[in-house]
Amino acid sequence: MYRIAVLRRLALAALILAFCVVVFGAYVRLTAAGLGCPDWPGCYGHVTPAGASAADAGTAAAPLQVGKAWREMIHRYLASTLGLLIVIIAVLSVAWRKQRGLPLALPLALVALVIFQGLLGMWTVTLLLKPLIVTAHLAFGLATLSFLWWLWLSLRRISTGPWSGTTAAAGGGSAAALLRPASPGLRALARFGLLVLIFQILLGGWTSTNYAAVACPDFPTCQAQWWPRTDFKDAFVLWRGLGINYEGGVLDHPARVAIHLAHRIGALVASLTLLVAAIAALRVRSDRNGRWGAWSLLLALALQLTLGIAMVKLGFPLWLATAHNAGAALLLLMTLGFNRALRRA
Repeated sequence: MYRIAVLRRLALAALILAFCVVVFGAYVRLTAAGLGCPDWPGCYGHVTPAGASAADAGTAAAPLQVGKAWREMIHRYLASTLGLLIVIIAVLSVAWRKQRGLPLALPLALVALVIFQGLLGMWTVTLLLKPLIVTAHLAFGLATLSFLWWLWLSLRRISTGPWSGTTAAAGGGSAAALLRPASPGLRALARFGLLVLIFQILLGGWTSTNYAAVACPDFPTCQAQWWPRTDFKDAFVLWRGLGINYEGGVLDHPARVAIHLAHRIGALVASLTLLVAAIAALRVRSDRNGRWGAWSLLLALALQLTLGIAMVKLGFPLWLATAHNAGAALLLLMTLGFNRALRRA
């Protein structure tokens, strides 16, 4: 069990670091620092912005802005550290693969995922913040976070008796009933809620990368109307060719309004779906883990809705916009945990 404990601690460290990387990445994006270093992996050909500043780097077309450069490079340093930690977890998992119950596929999948994330990080810079690439970078960053969360939960269950099922199997009777999964209908509803939430997070990424968050500066209306002029046809064009600098956005206002409204509608659908799933789980009083998962989900959902509404009402302050991204990551983790709890009550 010592090996499992070591991997569990490493997975927890990687999970916390991944959450920080996701949130700090949102902060970099929101402060328009994504092109703070327009090359990759260095900064104007140097390892640090300090080296670039000392060398008087930068051009008239891409001047060096030290603050933005540091934010971008700190994000890269954190992501690189996370990648190294994931590789260590995978190497140890392969070396200790004979340990009973040790998950091997998940650490290896994480290595492949973090490699692809590195490529997306490079393309984010070299393709000048193309919304499709930046949204994919956000999505796979959250996928990395989710995989680490699932890995940590798996290792935690292996290393503690009641979670592994040994106690219930020995007790029989009511204890054995605790191992029964939730009803197929409830599990299907929870999975559907997860899928809707993923789609909503992608909509949120598309809103951010197209600079459409401020297109509707009021709530619950948009520009004092329930349905202002929109352009959905132009709003969701995924590929617009190469050589376009997307910093600041390239869409007309009606297209940005369409994206923002789609995000609000998605938030309503996702919230209702998750709310129904959580209430249904709370009604099953014999399912202790499912109830804990449902309450965690409801708290994360309430927090995220509060952050989203407050962000609009207070005029999109930077700290609230960053917190809204953190809330989305937390809600995703709680939804995954909820689904896992329903698999084995």
